[in-house]
Amino acid sequence: MFGPRLRFGAFIAPFHPVDENPTLAIQRDLELVQHMDNLGFEEAWIGEHHSAGYELIASPEVFIAAAAERTKHIRLGTGVSSLPYHHPMMLADRINQLDHMTRGRVMFGVGPGALVSDAMMMGIPPQAQRDRMDEALDVLVKLMRGETVTHKSDWFELRDARLQMTPYSRPSVEFAVASQVSPTGARAAGRHGLGLLSIGATSAAGFNALASNWNIANQLAADHGQTMDRNAWRLVGPMHIADTREQAMEDVKFGLEKWIYYFKEIANLPIVPDGPDPVKALIDSGMAVIGTPDDAADRIQQLVEESGGFGAFLLMDHNWAPWEAKKRSYELIARYVAPKFQELNLSRKASMDWVGSHKAEFTGQVMAAMGARIAQHIAEKGTADIPPEFAAMMGGASEPAKDTAE
Repeated sequence: MFGPRLRFGAFIAPFHPVDENPTLAIQRDLELVQHMDNLGFEEAWIGEHHSAGYELIASPEVFIAAAAERTKHIRLGTGVSSLPYHHPMMLADRINQLDHMTRGRVMFGVGPGALVSDAMMMGIPPQAQRDRMDEALDVLVKLMRGETVTHKSDWFELRDARLQMTPYSRPSVEFAVASQVSPTGARAAGRHGLGLLSIGATSAAGFNALASNWNIANQLAADHGQTMDRNAWRLVGPMHIADTREQAMEDVKFGLEKWIYYFKEIANLPIVPDGPDPVKALIDSGMAVIGTPDDAADRIQQLVEESGGFGAFLLMDHNWAPWEAKKRSYELIARYVAPKFQELNLSRKASMDWVGSHKAEFTGQVMAAMGARIAQHIAEKGTADIPPEFAAMMGGASEPAKDTAE
């Protein structure tokens, strides 16, 4: 009996330094999703941001529509839609349209909004973001399941609102709520029995919060008559993989320092550990893997054991390495890391071991069968076309047979 299949994907904010062409950067993000689709990755989640100049995608829905036309299998999610920034009816209608356009490949990730600067530009008090997310989520779940909703709020209103198209996915698109250290996301996911997106799961705080946030989600689910599904739990962490640790360290000299600067000096998420050598601190803390496929597999196994099990590991996408080295990193994960957690080679290994353990028996049978045919040929036509050493090896006549033509 095979165990559950751990899925692999990417959480694409994206992170692009401000010294490069943004048009080409977004194009490269689309090419990355195509590359992932070709390699067999199961999921790609696309972010929504409006300020700070680094995370360039403002509309994950527009990006998903373009990516869906370029891919065949990979599922595409909003990672995440910031609920306080949108009227729930408009957002629900866009996601429902994507559900049809992608034939059910879209996923709906939600959160309060990661950058306070986004909220400030829209006149949204940062302290109100999580309350607004909870309120919007309550009506979005109903709308996406085909219900009619009337709701009056101090920031939006719905009057007999309903989607005009039946959802393609039943009962609706898959939801996932972003969670970091605080219990906000876990509580929201539990209240509705939705998936959980643990962002920054490899940081010290995020790693320590895994088990507690999962317990919180289950407690809230029980209080509301819901259940949580570990298969719908996704953990996010950054990695760069190469054939050797030395090569991986050399690769990330390209862009890691710029990424560290963004998180230390600009972004609101304190995920970079302190230390005199930030690269060493990232590795030693477990926040990031910069190494080999075995290093990546070891870290994911730690996450499995700490969390008790989850459904997908998502690479926090970045541009630490040059483009070709980055693509190579994804390829190495698909070739050598994912199979370990998906039992893809379990049957192959069992088959190889079985054949190997019977090698002498099977070889003897093959040699005997071939030898019998050689002997038959010698008996009928002689040894003219049979090398004596081969005939002897196969158990044929050691002495030349009498030529039947004489």
